[in-house]
Amino acid sequence: MGPERHVRRCECVLLGRADKLLGLAGIPERFRDCGFAGYDTSHNGSLATAKMIVERWVSEYPLDCVGLLLVGPSGLGKTHLSVAAIRELTKKGVHCLFCDYRELLKRIQNSYDPSSQITELELLRPVFETEVVVLDDLGAQKPSEWVWDTVSFILNSRYNGKQPTIITTNFLDGPSARIEAFDGPRRAAREETLGDRIGERMRSRIHEMCRVVQMQGPDYRDKFRSMSYR
Repeated sequence: MGPERHVRRCECVLLGRADKLLGLAGIPERFRDCGFAGYDTSHNGSLATAKMIVERWVSEYPLDCVGLLLVGPSGLGKTHLSVAAIRELTKKGVHCLFCDYRELLKRIQNSYDPSSQITELELLRPVFETEVVVLDDLGAQKPSEWVWDTVSFILNSRYNGKQPTIITTNFLDGPSARIEAFDGPRRAAREETLGDRIGERMRSRIHEMCRVVQMQGPDYRDKFRSMSYR
């Protein structure tokens, strides 16, 4: 077998493996084709910087196990960048998993039904064991003690396993109203933060796990309704 044929065979094997890993990543159909090339920063310095940070993180992976927390209002393409990262990582042979935060919590709740064919631990095993996990739209579910306990369970497991996690959220990366001692009218008028939605302890844990990437700008969906940004 000549060198050229050997190289071509290796490339085919790698491409086949990447396609398989991409298929197993659970990316929603709407975002299936999202890549870095298709992420339009529209002359927005904040988004251009965010794209550069995520691309560099992917290119240098796995130099460290610090993940990413993409923070910004709805419609800036946080999900797009996260999926683009998954697509590139699978080309490197990395096992990845996309999890929608609200959908994951709903599936966990459904597993408590006596008629369910899957237990909570069985459902969460891929989240615990997959090398890189995207947790999309963190904080979207109305907070409760159960939600906080479940988020704690997931994030602590990945933290202890030194497993990189890419997290997106539409909420400000700030402390909870309780920590800031806001009450009455001031609390009602205050914009909710990530600390309010997932608890201050888990927000602190995320800061240990992830590098914060702030994103600012107008909602892409107002300008490009046909594009799959979120």
